[in-house]
Amino acid sequence: MTLQFLLFDQSEGGDGTGAFEAMAAVLPAQAGAVEAEIAAVLDWAGGHFGVPAPLEDGGEWHAEVQCSEEADGSGTPRRVFSLSLAGSAAFCAAFESRFGDALA
Repeated sequence: MTLQFLLFDQSEGGDGTGAFEAMAAVLPAQAGAVEAEIAAVLDWAGGHFGVPAPLEDGGEWHAEVQCSEEADGSGTPRRVFSLSLAGSAAFCAAFESRFGDALA
């Protein structure tokens, strides 16, 4: 699946861990497509690295999803999604390989 809405910024920790963060602000009619992309990323992560758990608790990966509604400058409502992932070095390498076309 090629991601159309999510574009990830990447950062690296000094201990070999890393993080990926994406945000998408879309019209309500596009919200389902963004939700499907988020689900696909999370399904991939869970399928390859198991149940998410904080890295400090020994997990390979962890995720946080947020959604809010805001109006743009013209007053048009937007759904704003953010997806934050953190992972081990192995998770980060696999994420880069799978979703490299979605990295900023």
